[in-house]
This record gives sequence, structure tokens and C-alpha cells, in this order.
Amino acid sequence: MELSARKKQILKRVIEDYIASAEPVGSKAIAQEMGGSVSSATVRNELAELSDLGYLEQPHTSAGRVPSPKGYRLYVNELMERREVSEAEAEEINETLQDKMSAAGSMISQAGQMASSIVDYPAYAVAEGKSGVTVKRFELLGVDDTSFITVVMTDDSRVKSQLQRSPLAFDRARLTDLSALLNTHFTKQSREEMSAKLMGLSDQIAPELFLVLSATVGYAAEILEEAAKKDVFTTGASQILKMPEYRDLDKAHDLMTFFVDNKENLPVPEDDTPLKILIGPENVNEALRDTSVVVASYDIGDGMRGLVGVVGPTRMDYATVTARLSYFADSLTRICLLYTSPSPRDRSLSR
Repeated sequence: MELSARKKQILKRVIEDYIASAEPVGSKAIAQEMGGSVSSATVRNELAELSDLGYLEQPHTSAGRVPSPKGYRLYVNELMERREVSEAEAEEINETLQDKMSAAGSMISQAGQMASSIVDYPAYAVAEGKSGVTVKRFELLGVDDTSFITVVMTDDSRVKSQLQRSPLAFDRARLTDLSALLNTHFTKQSREEMSAKLMGLSDQIAPELFLVLSATVGYAAEILEEAAKKDVFTTGASQILKMPEYRDLDKAHDLMTFFVDNKENLPVPEDDTPLKILIGPENVNEALRDTSVVVASYDIGDGMRGLVGVVGPTRMDYATVTARLSYFADSLTRICLLYTSPSPRDRSLSR
């Protein structure tokens, strides 16, 4: 059912008053805000109909109305006035970025912390894992007859090394041959492909050298697995205690515990939507059913995407949060691309 213009106007006022006060909104207050153009009795009837339609709820019989998740959804989709960040807000966000950012790596871990300070809600940042990463090159360096250093370079330019020990002594001169074998048969392979190839060589290589080969491939598989994982960083959980909705300490504790101990279950939208708003029951996890989550995506570079999300009550100031978070995500994209873009010298060397 399409709501009349008057119902939409009243619903918008109820939602914005409730966002500002965290108190149920009554017909008298709405009538006064509308300058007497509509009587209190008419507003009361409209509020009753909006409740019957599921856009409002009445906590107590004599209380005013509060928005339902359905009401918030209509507000976000149609009624909310879109806003841009002010010059002062933009300056604040840019100063925060300049003060705390020195490299793309720290940028990801600090993104949530900065978002929380900008919107005054708990926030989280997600760096999505990079699927499809493979090993570009192996190097084996002998230390003694039972120790060696494995160096692994991946095709996304990560270089990792580890000192490894073998239970059997081996001829260090043979490490050059093993490096050549690894670079011929184990590069540009997935973890599963590397494992299958390793098993196929088990009866073709001397036992002491197979142990070295097995340890090296195992280490490379760990690196590829780590590259595919998403990293989640949370911050600002104590902000929950400032919100009227969480005066009940048990309720606040449950949400704070989820936010810290179950951060891997925070929403991570699969699509490429720049900004996504999840209201109340739209959050799949039961711990977030009484909250709203706003998630913005940004480009980390090298084909990777980062996410920064804000968690708050359904009474969240959506217009302010979405404006600030969108600007913040756009700013992160610009800075990430600055750090991940090759320098003029690098570009000249690659020609």
C-alpha cells in the first residue's frame, strides 16, 4: 500500500524526533511541529494507521510511537534527506587521515578506529582476503646440515621467509636443485595443486630431500591460506554504553561481547555496493537484530576491496552516518591507491 504524502510526512517527523530524543513520539508534539496545519486528533489517527501498517510501534498503551524496522527502511529508502559532509566535517576527516596514516598496511587496521571517532559509534574494518594468489618464486638457503631458510615470493609481491629444521641431515649443495624443482613445478599453483604434485614426488626423491621439499611446500601453502583470509578489526565497543537503548547492562554486555569476540560474524556484503544499510532483522546474526549496520567499501588497490562498517541502534542518525562514512571511504580509496600505485621510477623500471 502506497502511503499518502501526509502519512509519509508524519512518519518522517516521528523517526527524526525519535533519532534525536530516544523517547516515544506523541501526536501532540507532531501537530505542534506541523504548525497547526493538522490537528492532534488527525495526527493520532494517522499514527494509529501507520502502526497498523507496521511502520510504527507503541511500546506501551499510553506511550507515543517509535519506528519499526519497516519504518526505518522506508525512511532510508525514500524519506531521508541525503546530505553531503560540510567543509568542517571534510576537514576533520582529512586531518584524521593525515595524522594516522603512513602506509597502506596500517591504513586497513586503523580504518575502523578512525570511522568510530568520526561517527561516534562502534566501528569495524575488514580487509578481504585475496583469492587466487600463487607463489612466484622459491629460494632455499642452507644454514647447516639440518637447517635451511625458505624464502617465498608470491605473485602479489609479498616476500616471506622462515628458518626450518629437518629431522634428517641433508646435502646443502642439493638445495639449489630443489629450488629449481620448486620454481619449475610449484609456482603458479593453488595449495591443492601443490599438495597433489608433492605426493606425486614422494617416491622419486631421497627421503631427506623430500622432507625439505615437504616443509617448503607446507610453508608456502600456509602463506597462500593467510593471503586468502579476511582480517577484521573492531574498535569503539565502549561507545555502546553511551546509548539509551543499552542502559540495560546485560543487553550492552551481549552486544559488546559479540562485537569483540565474534567479529568474524559482522556483516560483510558480498556485492560491490559502495554503501549498504542493514536495519534490525535484516542483520542475519541474532546478536545484531536490534541494531543497524552501515557498511561502506573502498578500493585497497591490487584488485582488493576493504570495508568499513558502523554498528549502532536502529535509532541511528542515518543521514549523518551515511554522509560521513561515504566521504571517509572515498578518501581511503584515494590514499590506498596513492600508496599502491607504482612510483614514476618503478614505472620506468617496468618498461
